[in-house]
Amino acid sequence: MIPFNKPYFSNNEYRYIKNVIDSGYVSGDHNYTQKCNEYIQQNFAVSKVLLTTSCSISLDMAAILLDLKKGDEVIMPSYNFVSTANAIVQKGAIPVFAEVTSDTLNIDPVDIERRITKRTKAIFPVHYAGVSCDMERITELAKKYKLKIVEDAAQGVYAKYKDKYLGTIGDIGTYSFHETKNYSCGEGGAILINNSEELARRAEIIREKGTNRSQFFRGEVDKYTWVDIGSSYLISDILAAMLYAQLEKLEEIQEKRKTVHDRYYSGLVELQNRERIRLPVIPSYCTTNYHIFYILLPTEEKRNDLMKYLKNRKIGATFHYIPLHISPMGMSLGYKHGDLLITENLSSRLLRLPIYPNLSQEEIQYVVESIHDWSKTI
Repeated sequence: MIPFNKPYFSNNEYRYIKNVIDSGYVSGDHNYTQKCNEYIQQNFAVSKVLLTTSCSISLDMAAILLDLKKGDEVIMPSYNFVSTANAIVQKGAIPVFAEVTSDTLNIDPVDIERRITKRTKAIFPVHYAGVSCDMERITELAKKYKLKIVEDAAQGVYAKYKDKYLGTIGDIGTYSFHETKNYSCGEGGAILINNSEELARRAEIIREKGTNRSQFFRGEVDKYTWVDIGSSYLISDILAAMLYAQLEKLEEIQEKRKTVHDRYYSGLVELQNRERIRLPVIPSYCTTNYHIFYILLPTEEKRNDLMKYLKNRKIGATFHYIPLHISPMGMSLGYKHGDLLITENLSSRLLRLPIYPNLSQEEIQYVVESIHDWSKTI
């Protein structure tokens, strides 16, 4: 059996976790939490990083930081995980779903501008598969219409747009360290605050149950108290210890994933040339982190047939998002089938292949040969 995903572990996770347990300080914001925050800040050139319990929580925090309220509109892609929309809806705001481009499956800047109204407050671009959105055009739109940008970079840790890391370009960025992501501690995330001391201070308070506890421990106030809304969004130092072991292997993990990606691409490009499948597109303006390797089939029926074929060969290939606008919740907001034709078409034809650092050459070859064998049957 070749599973769809298999978490990668370095040699230090157990040792660092033991260090935390031996220290007696296992809750949040202790040694390894601080080490992870500082590592990302220094290596990704970002003003403020705060580890959280998940990317979903980071998105919730972003919605609070933007002071979203009832009637505000936020533009985001429909082709995405539900967490981004939830963060908006929970504040009473309205998610406005935009089309993706047919090459990268990222939000289309042209369609963003079509959907901007007087009620639009922010854009939440999502970097699908670790491939950057066109951030220059999105930033230009944000400046033109005085909008905030929150980058959902759940899949984009250590990927770049030009010379900037994803998550560090907008006003706020969010990361995921879930088991399925490139760098993982099982469950975890981070919120990145870019170039705003005011937002950074408030993010720290929101993350600490709405208190100025962190300022108290730094000696900036003589006691801490309730000063804003918030909740308990701190990650345990046990999880942070596991994450730090992963961050130490950033480059190694990325190179291993690149190897898998490149072998898939070279093994399948013949089928693309014969127009049996389409392979991922990586624009010249971005450096991907090789989070996902997907193929696009000519029709939904062929996608489903290949997925079943691979399953019978013990290969864990799977589809991805059901577009949010045609989910039950999306339709309750007034959307319907046919509203976003490009999104609906691409999502129905996409199939993700197994990709993780320890996928062997033999396993990759087996997947490639299986897809070639299937193509001979159609």
